[in-house]
Amino acid sequence: LEYVKREMLDEEGGFYSTQDADSEGVEGKFFVWKPLEIKEILDEEDARIFNFYNDISESGNFEGSNILTIKHSVAETAEAFNISEDRLIDLLAKCRQKVFKEREKRVKPFRDEKVLTSWNGLMLAAFAEASAILASDDYFRIAKRNADFLLENLKETEELFRTWKDGNAKLKAYLEDYANLADGLFELFQVSGEIKHLRESKRLADEMISKFWDEKYGGFFFTSNDHDDLVVRTKDFYDNAIPAGNSTTVDVLLKLAKVFGNGNYHQLAVEVLSLISSEIRRYPGAFGRVLSALEFYHGETKEIVIIGEKGNALETELWSEYIPNKILVRANNSSESNFIPVLEAKQKINGKATAYICENFTCQAPVTKTKDLKRQLNF
Repeated sequence: LEYVKREMLDEEGGFYSTQDADSEGVEGKFFVWKPLEIKEILDEEDARIFNFYNDISESGNFEGSNILTIKHSVAETAEAFNISEDRLIDLLAKCRQKVFKEREKRVKPFRDEKVLTSWNGLMLAAFAEASAILASDDYFRIAKRNADFLLENLKETEELFRTWKDGNAKLKAYLEDYANLADGLFELFQVSGEIKHLRESKRLADEMISKFWDEKYGGFFFTSNDHDDLVVRTKDFYDNAIPAGNSTTVDVLLKLAKVFGNGNYHQLAVEVLSLISSEIRRYPGAFGRVLSALEFYHGETKEIVIIGEKGNALETELWSEYIPNKILVRANNSSESNFIPVLEAKQKINGKATAYICENFTCQAPVTKTKDLKRQLNF
């Protein structure tokens, strides 16, 4: 995340696409090191420790040079050089800063600075979730700014675009663009509690159904029904380097169905799962994302409502544990219950942040203490 923030974030809030592996015509040149180069930057003893810890040797681990690789643990390195672990950690941090500063003088690899909606949706979800788990206001601001950028620059009314560069958006979006952006916005809503993020996620889901659903055979087409004329409209079900559009769509629809009690969302998701169930059995390794969605479908999903200011103790406790089959709805009050049914009749207890643990809209008694929250969640 720090790398993406430093190298791949446009000043307007979008995430760039790629960075080359090579620079000056040599693969990895920007990133690799030789022992002598480290010794020229660091003190002799520091260089020995740094090289040992990061597997930097004369023989090299990549075409005669070295990719920094943590080969030995902190404990092993501290024992090898007879120093305390605390001192080692401090020393390595200072060494990294010096080495990084020197690396910044090199010719950087070329960067493809186009912004793709699909890939930005994936990164938006990652930064949003990470901001909650790591309690990072910085990552939260990046996620919110990215969402604003995408909605302002890659969406016009009911038209979503695929790519943006130098102030210009173009090309009709594909299913994966709609699906990943809808998913990213939903993840951001779970962290921000801002209703606009949920509204846009739902709007994109409705547009997906309208533009991409195959009324005859089921499943979602890769291209929309108002896309350029094609010989055939294909459907992508296999999860490769990024999830297939159908996989993410199923995931998003199942989550939105839980929030809104929307039977149509649920039914369409189930139809896709049924459509590819035999293929999943034959090649499960090709369906990573949709298997996660399938687990969500079969699992005991909890709708968790927290009424209170962002960052309250209940929310912090909730993000401290890995609960994959959950939907989090956070709000300062229940005034949006007309839009989000799960918020209906939910209020703070005695003016304190309050959590409601529900399954299929049936809720346990509200709690205001973290110990009671943990008890209801069984952790």
